[in-house]
Amino acid sequence: MADLSQLVKAYDVRGVVPDQWDEPLAEIFGAAFATVTDATAIVVGHDMRPSSPGLSAAFARGAASRGADVTEIGLCSTDELYFASGHLDLPGAMFTASHNPARYNGIKMCRAGAAPIGQDTGLADIRALAEKWSETGVPAGAAETGILVRRDVLDAYATHLRSLVDLSDIRPLKVVVDAGNGMGGHTVPTVLAGLPVDLVPMYFELDGTFPNHEANPLDPKNLVDLQARVRETGADIGLAFDGDADRCFAVDERGEPVSPSAVTALVAARELAKHPGATIIHNLITSWSVPEVVREHGGVPVRTRVGHSFIKQEMAESGAVFGGEHSAHYYFRDFWNADTGMLAALHLLAALGGQDGPLSALVGAYDRYAASGEINSTVADQAASTAAVRAAFTGQEGVTFDELDGLTVTAADWWFNLRASNTEPLLRLNVEARDAAGVARIRDRVLAIVRA
Repeated sequence: MADLSQLVKAYDVRGVVPDQWDEPLAEIFGAAFATVTDATAIVVGHDMRPSSPGLSAAFARGAASRGADVTEIGLCSTDELYFASGHLDLPGAMFTASHNPARYNGIKMCRAGAAPIGQDTGLADIRALAEKWSETGVPAGAAETGILVRRDVLDAYATHLRSLVDLSDIRPLKVVVDAGNGMGGHTVPTVLAGLPVDLVPMYFELDGTFPNHEANPLDPKNLVDLQARVRETGADIGLAFDGDADRCFAVDERGEPVSPSAVTALVAARELAKHPGATIIHNLITSWSVPEVVREHGGVPVRTRVGHSFIKQEMAESGAVFGGEHSAHYYFRDFWNADTGMLAALHLLAALGGQDGPLSALVGAYDRYAASGEINSTVADQAASTAAVRAAFTGQEGVTFDELDGLTVTAADWWFNLRASNTEPLLRLNVEARDAAGVARIRDRVLAIVRA
């Protein structure tokens, strides 16, 4: 039996094309997806990578071979695919490798209503079937092959997003958007059309070879061009999207990055104004400022593990109106609990345009602590290194530990989290403290152990 363990990750399928997978395997995944979801119809979309149209079409053929009708929405962002899944009430598959290099591709899958599919919610079953059928061939399916139809949902997606945020009275704003040659270049013009926005586009040409920079705004080097353009043009705000445009990062009028935790807190405050007393989800690496702001605005903060499947599950169980992650994934109850950076961006524009001050002042109220950002260390034995870190802080007065996701160590003036990567031999460190000196002190102490 074929081993797809290097291809099927915790939340999705992702690997190098054609070295690790190709169109024949994509067709098998399509058949397995239709079988596991027991779908009579599905929706499929893809990003701008050179391999995406072929892989997507092969997946659609595989699903159709099992009797599922397939709505192909073509080029789209990941959150546009989630919209289609919710709006059409169909299981969905998005072909993208997000911010990974051009030779990669992958599949993000969901059930009807954009409900997540992860290892425990169907992905392991899809992998098992795909492994079996890659050896034996896909067995004969339904008596009738499903039909394939094309449908454009971009306008409907934009209309839905705009219905969720009131932008009717905002002041004129100059907005620089760096799409990174990713799917933001496809969605942003339609979503922002007709608003009092002077749009300054950067790298809107769809190009899955990423000729200008990686479409990964989490890496500071990929924000440099946006920061420079904001300063050059005197813009009010800069926005950067990742390759599949489901994450959105912001820089202020000075070109300084806005912490995703500050965005989470700002959007939480806005959602709580509409839904008093509601629950807000935040992962355990977001800033202390997030639960503080939620409580100050009368909401209930709920802390969860990192990862969209955990966030979406917690949102569904708690009825939360909003959730945010340190990685700039933002989840909304009114968007089927799915993540959409575009909707978070609209909230930012509404908040900024609804008052006269600059973005730096607006988000300053939500950015209360110093943070290290995520620091990766290559470690052969992640468990042993984590145990050594825990031992070093054990017995220290006022220090507590929890293992909700990796190791979190908390004191009165600082906390840090040390997590193993799901896919690489890495330990990821995040530190927050009341000032930069505190961050540096704890960061250096932990890294000295991890990298010893």
